Amino acid sequence: MNNFKYLKISNSEEALHNISNLQNSKFLAGGTNLIDLWKYDLLNPDTLIDINELQDLTTENETADGSFFLGALLTNAETAHHPVVEEKYPLLSRSILAGASAQIRNSATNGGNLLQKTRCYYFYDAALPCNKRNPGSGCPAIEGSNRMHAILGTSEKCIAVFPSDMCVGLAALEAVIQVKGLNGERLIKFEDFHTLPGETPEIDNTLAEDELITGIILPKEGFAENFSYLKLRDRSSYAFALISVATGLKLENGLIKKARIALGGIAHKPWRVKEAEDFLIDKKPDEENFRTAAEMIIKGAKGFGDNDFKIELSKKAIVRNCLMALDPTESQRPGAKPAL
Repeated sequence: MNNFKYLKISNSEEALHNISNLQNSKFLAGGTNLIDLWKYDLLNPDTLIDINELQDLTTENETADGSFFLGALLTNAETAHHPVVEEKYPLLSRSILAGASAQIRNSATNGGNLLQKTRCYYFYDAALPCNKRNPGSGCPAIEGSNRMHAILGTSEKCIAVFPSDMCVGLAALEAVIQVKGLNGERLIKFEDFHTLPGETPEIDNTLAEDELITGIILPKEGFAENFSYLKLRDRSSYAFALISVATGLKLENGLIKKARIALGGIAHKPWRVKEAEDFLIDKKPDEENFRTAAEMIIKGAKGFGDNDFKIELSKKAIVRNCLMALDPTESQRPGAKPAL
């Protein structure tokens, strides 16, 4: 049995003071990932700081510049089914609904989704070495069972992938993360929030240990007319992605004027290649151009044996999802099959 202290906090200043001064303390919101880690003896906090009563983290509102703010304590379900999200940011709604189960989405928070840990088999087995869990101990996934693992952005230290579906949608939308510390608030571009493993795979993101995520800002452009989210997995529900693709397109006069393509299941963070998106500007939205963009996105990919198939499958998934984005009503109709 692990003894711990429990603090229920009513304001963010008190929460930040406690996280800064209490060693080995953790914020508790939905707890869907924290409890997993605790159950597997990967995390043993001395103090839980319950932040569920922080009212300023449950707000949502449209701003004067047309962007939309989502509080960090809003649940994934509340976000996916929010009328503004469904209307203006359907790509985010689709990506959230592709993940986890209804029960988990009802509990998991937006802030927690950003911070979840990899689901690498070796990370979750405390009896095995893992550089992410125990720096310097090694990465057995490189020569072991690695079917679910990364093909891009890897290092000799780690080939784990980031598991979130929601974050792939947020990456394509170019969201901004609002965080707060004792020294004030700051904004982090989504592309700068999660990190690649490099020499420090134990570091997942650029959030400081004494900071709190307060919300997510969605930009004005939501790609509501041409979008698609494609998730390829071993079974049709409640499974992490082998490969996922979020695509948002802005079309004018039969040409692509803006493109955003983000991938999940292939790297330590949601993966985007801006050069590929720029290539598509003023091009026809056809299979040939999407195939060229896919080659650019997956350039440099490296498999580790069991996951070699991800390289070609990723290219096909990108092309297929971009074509699906041309007619979201057809690709999202009941019974539609995302065949490659």
